[in-house]
Amino acid sequence: MQDKQTSTTKKIVFTALLSAMAYGVSYLEFPIFIAAPFLKLDFSAVFILLLGFMFGWGYGISACAVKEFICFITKSSTGGVGEIANFLVISSFILLPCLMYENRKGLENVVISLVFACFIQVVASLIVNRFINFPLYMGAGAGEAFKELWIFVALFNLIKSVAISLVTILLYKRVSFLIKSI
Repeated sequence: MQDKQTSTTKKIVFTALLSAMAYGVSYLEFPIFIAAPFLKLDFSAVFILLLGFMFGWGYGISACAVKEFICFITKSSTGGVGEIANFLVISSFILLPCLMYENRKGLENVVISLVFACFIQVVASLIVNRFINFPLYMGAGAGEAFKELWIFVALFNLIKSVAISLVTILLYKRVSFLIKSI
């Protein structure tokens, strides 16, 4: 019984630690496109993805929820809309790699799953922006604005997901001993 409790405690501590790291890194965000300055790149999803590799997709999504909630109460300029959208998009991104990693560990499988995850993120971001972000921010003009800006949303999320994937792959080798030991 003690081992199971220690294991659960360890998972909770790592979840809190990596959620806090993701939150801290979320302050280092920057826009990529002048035409769409509301699309800002940050690397907080790297920590969430690594946590998902360590303990499974549920912990990764939980950490994402914790990070977005803390962002909402401390630094949101969107009234929570941006945080909900980011939660949905990042959750869709990490789900496949974490599920695949549970069944087949190794760098090759991580890389393959991240390639597919990049495309999943782009599709999820288009759906979330079209049906949540744009309508809540732009009201009646949302459809027209989305027609003009959808390419920026897609390109931004492709760049973001590839960048997060590359950083995760670079860190994966350095922390894989930790992932495997847990």
